[in-house]
Amino acid sequence: MSAQEIFRLPDLGEGLTESEIVEWKVSVGDTVTLNQAIAEVETAKAMVEIPSPFAGTVAALHAEEGDVVEVGEPLVTFGTGDGDDIGDDAPAGASADDVASAPEPAPAASASSASANGTSGESSGANLVGYGTRAARKGRPTRRPRTPVEAPPAPVRNTGPSTGQATAPAATSTTARTAEHRVKVRSVRKHTAAAMVASARVPQATVHLTCDVTETLALVARLREHPRTRHTKVGLLTVVARAVCGLALQHPALVTRWEEHDGGAAELVRSPHVNLGIAVATDRGLVVPHVPRADELSLVGMARALRELTTTARSARTRPDRLTGGTLTLTNVGVFGVDAGSPLLNPGESAILGIGQIARRPWEHDGEIALREVVTFSLTFDHRVVDGEQGARFLADLGGLLTDPALAVLLGGRDEPEHDEPAPDAAEQDDAEPHDGAAGRNGTAAPREAVTV
Repeated sequence: MSAQEIFRLPDLGEGLTESEIVEWKVSVGDTVTLNQAIAEVETAKAMVEIPSPFAGTVAALHAEEGDVVEVGEPLVTFGTGDGDDIGDDAPAGASADDVASAPEPAPAASASSASANGTSGESSGANLVGYGTRAARKGRPTRRPRTPVEAPPAPVRNTGPSTGQATAPAATSTTARTAEHRVKVRSVRKHTAAAMVASARVPQATVHLTCDVTETLALVARLREHPRTRHTKVGLLTVVARAVCGLALQHPALVTRWEEHDGGAAELVRSPHVNLGIAVATDRGLVVPHVPRADELSLVGMARALRELTTTARSARTRPDRLTGGTLTLTNVGVFGVDAGSPLLNPGESAILGIGQIARRPWEHDGEIALREVVTFSLTFDHRVVDGEQGARFLADLGGLLTDPALAVLLGGRDEPEHDEPAPDAAEQDDAEPHDGAAGRNGTAAPREAVTV
């Protein structure tokens, strides 16, 4: 009789407690190799392929496609012997009910082999690389509720006027027409709801700025023809992302987060880099993966990173570690045809920038009224970390940079004073040109007085 191993759904990390079986990659009776993909599951954050922790024969599958399985519940039973008499323990084609109701098989012959296969006794399932395990829970996998199908209306009977009887239509199913449609909250929607509840506990404020981005869009058009960038899609989102990353480290409050500890103590933790989150609408719901160390990327590198990020997110292949640890986030609501909004913070971050739609409007330009391309930006921030003045100055600097993209050459590095250059007196300072951090909506100086939010 061959040995058997029960593989339980492992802890996929990030606090996830359940997964839905999307597709089985194997069937009962199949021979599998170590680390071969045996199932594709959907968590609250991403689609994940589960590798086999054993080499052997599939004796039973303990769930069907569409079932929601808790971490620690049986997933697959493997025959890990020679496989010739696997049917003695679980006949080929045996149902999950048959095997799940049977007593669990004895553990592997030695502790070393169990450890090598990622098991540690009956209370712990096999490990995925990089993930821990969790004790098994009692109970069976739950089936996702299916959408009820309404019954077709009964045919209408008409006895005809020749009989002298009234026409009597058959009763239709009023209940079927008025029944509420209920779907269990799960996966991405469940995670998004929990994140928004957590976000609502944070005191947030939002400032808005509408600015002329005609010159930035002209730059984007030129980049589409430039030899270095014509094969890379550079759009407004790419330029905004690069500008935000260039400015954020000059406005350290925007890359600082609030951390609370036991006993009520709190810390302000400043990040040395910008892990730039991008809100992506997918068929499964809203996800916010991030580009790690985005402040180190060039404009071309940013464009490529954003393309990879959105493609991966929409195919539900984002790695779990890319869905946490962001510094600040961009959300482009303009693609849905709205001018502006007040975005909510992604938990663990202190700022989120909303980008509205590009609109051609009458606008003051060079002392005259002209049709210009304008966009409204909305910056929401954690008011425990970011003061209204700090948030407003960051947004004003961003607007000035996008109004006149040539100012990008001033980003980065330190402005060291010349030692032999005398400091200007007060009168000279009044007449001096505004420095690069004071640009307002039309590229002119924005006053530096305190801003109250």
